[in-house]
Amino acid sequence: MLLRLAYLGVTNAFAMLRLLPMPDRDKCAEILALRHQVTVLERQLGKGKVRFTSSDRAFLAALLHRLPLHVLRRLRLLVRPDTVLRWHRTLVARRHAASCQPKRPGRPRTVRSIRVLVLRLAKENPSWGYRRPHGELLVLGLRVGASTGWEILKEAGIDPAPERNSSTWSTFLRSQADALLACDFLETVTLKLL
Repeated sequence: MLLRLAYLGVTNAFAMLRLLPMPDRDKCAEILALRHQVTVLERQLGKGKVRFTSSDRAFLAALLHRLPLHVLRRLRLLVRPDTVLRWHRTLVARRHAASCQPKRPGRPRTVRSIRVLVLRLAKENPSWGYRRPHGELLVLGLRVGASTGWEILKEAGIDPAPERNSSTWSTFLRSQADALLACDFLETVTLKLL
């Protein structure tokens, strides 16, 4: 269809170039001859309809859609002016619909920063299961589905908490080192000096 439409566009561009050097009298004579041929075709068809290909429709719609309706009604066309305008609306709607379709069908991929955050939470907190990262993301104000954390952890090959290695004393100390250091330097003095 695109090849035929391109062919029609090129041939009609050459036809327009051919019309440039012609005097107005010759152009009017050609227009009258074309109108007469349209009248003969309509008479021969009778009640039958002219069948346009999709490239013919696209070319006519692109050529005539800018003309005001009252000018279109004066033209001698094989179809009604409303039909030409409907063809143009359909072409524009198809083009818009094609550009608005998602590139990939299905659920959109999770943002990379959320994936990194879920993996970091699982790495730093090995005792957490699959549900806990979802709750932590909600606390942080990140709206994600409940199964998003599960999917990220499964793709990364991280098992649920009971199946992971249990935390040892050294891993606990490493994960809580900042809090423990802060607690060691805190001292509270009371009135009884105890």
